Amino acid sequence: MKTCPIVDLGIIGYAEAYALQKRIVAARKADSIEDVFLFCEHPHVITQGRNGKREHLLVSEHVLRQKGVEFHESSRGGDITYHGPGQIVGYPILNLGAIRRDVVWYVRMLEEAMIRTTKEFQIAAKRVAGKTGIWVDAGNTEEKLGAIGVHISRWVTSHGFAYNVSTDLRFFDLIVPCGIAGSKATSLEKLLGRRIEESEVTRHLAKHLGALFGLDWKETAKKELFEKLEHAEQSVEVSA
Repeated sequence: MKTCPIVDLGIIGYAEAYALQKRIVAARKADSIEDVFLFCEHPHVITQGRNGKREHLLVSEHVLRQKGVEFHESSRGGDITYHGPGQIVGYPILNLGAIRRDVVWYVRMLEEAMIRTTKEFQIAAKRVAGKTGIWVDAGNTEEKLGAIGVHISRWVTSHGFAYNVSTDLRFFDLIVPCGIAGSKATSLEKLLGRRIEESEVTRHLAKHLGALFGLDWKETAKKELFEKLEHAEQSVEVSA
């Protein structure tokens, strides 16, 4: 089983995390750094994927500023979504070509990791035909617990998934989540009716992701990641 660094970035702005992903992706394409898996949490932000429609943002930028919500366009797939406190965001930067060259399979595996994690808390999550992400039954409809939006270039992955643990769901009212009219979001704490430590959820996610992708995680500090990345970038510059 291949060893892969897993790094908890903590709370980090979306733009900063996006820039970091781009650097790691470039190094990974140059084969000057190994696969890396990033976990983080973002301050309030709405992002629009490359297939997104601006009309799915239901409020003006002035209202967003009043509520302290940033807005960013993104290269990921999918439409529009919200990230914020209480939500676990995972960014796998993997050479999928060395694992399995199958984009659909990759997305299904991200869903499967979230489904298995949810089952750890005795809740049945599922896929819904034609809708990416994971869902739970809510009466006569389904509510979304985890979202996915990925980007793959030369088989190197970026962006990833977002799993709602204790997210303030009112922020989803600012958008048409993932461009699906009438779609509602939910969170693990809402479903359980009790508080959950994010670290516990992250631990389960990491376990299932590792099993599904055949990766043995090596917990790595941010400082070590940045040092590796800087060394990788210098190596590329020298060889160029």
